[in-house]
Amino acid sequence: MIEDIISLLPHRKPFLFVDKIEKAEKEEIIGYKRFSKDEFFFKGHFPEYPVVPGVILIETMAQCGGAGMSKTGILGDDVLFFLASVDKAKFRKQVRPEDEVKLVIKNLRVSKKTLKQSGKAYVNDELAAEAEWLCLVGEKG
Repeated sequence: MIEDIISLLPHRKPFLFVDKIEKAEKEEIIGYKRFSKDEFFFKGHFPEYPVVPGVILIETMAQCGGAGMSKTGILGDDVLFFLASVDKAKFRKQVRPEDEVKLVIKNLRVSKKTLKQSGKAYVNDELAAEAEWLCLVGEKG
């Protein structure tokens, strides 16, 4: 499980926010992340009422999109994705400790230099967050 994700992303704990990829196809990527009560950010956001920060949800969606693209191999094996912009971000439901988030990512535009994706994050089939983002595609090394 996590070993598979490590082979797809350069991120490592405590900043690795994808547990598994269920589907990785040209049009759509589906993945999951369970936020444990021990996540580093809960100590400060907020100690009395822990909530996953919105920026972490955006990062989680973007990591899922990058891992899925790596798994498809569409852009090759030696690429990295660098977040360049985020648009249309909306947060609709709090994500709390021990929640499992289902990530549904759509590829809007794929080229050798850029990757435009949109994503939705669900908790118990309820929409928690959504956004669009643009990544620059670079080579490893």
